Amino acid sequence: MIIAFYMFIRDKYEKEPIYLLLIGIVCGVISSVPIIIIEKWIGNINVKSSYNNFYNSFIVAGMTEEVVKFVILYILIRRNKNFNERFDGIVYAVFISLGFALVENILYVTDINVGGVKVGIFRGIISVPAHVFYSIAMGYYFGLMKYKKSDIKYMSLSIIVPILNHGLFDYILGIENNIWVLLFVGHFMTMLISSNNMMKEHLKNSPFKSC
Repeated sequence: MIIAFYMFIRDKYEKEPIYLLLIGIVCGVISSVPIIIIEKWIGNINVKSSYNNFYNSFIVAGMTEEVVKFVILYILIRRNKNFNERFDGIVYAVFISLGFALVENILYVTDINVGGVKVGIFRGIISVPAHVFYSIAMGYYFGLMKYKKSDIKYMSLSIIVPILNHGLFDYILGIENNIWVLLFVGHFMTMLISSNNMMKEHLKNSPFKSC
């Protein structure tokens, strides 16, 4: 709720309709169904143990989750009249991501086999913001896709960059040595700074800025 409110406030020049933002959250919740099915299916594929962390991080989690969320984002706002500035791509991507993150966290909290409440708290503090960072990158390039008139280039970046960010985040957490802490902090801070810069850039270029 705090992140959703922050994004609503950050979109300061031309607010998005509340009903459409709520639809975004609901769509994010619904996205968990195909994501869980796909992840379970491809997660059962036998991979060499030395590649397990990479495969689970970049393919099972990163690619599956970000591609599904991108498809929902595309269907929801690509032709919607309310998508009338670059920053809107970020707003809707974040709300969709929050819907998915909500379901994911509930599943982790209720599954004692993966850590239960402790893991849920950790994810609430670290993983949910990370999901927001992935979606900000997705929405940033999604906005450029429409207003820079370069569908293939920016559509590709809107999918690839979140997958790489997501995959690297999970991959670092799966590293079984002490260096993961430094890598994790570095990656998290890099996403935080780049996300803030992306939002600043799109706000700066808002056609409603002078209104």
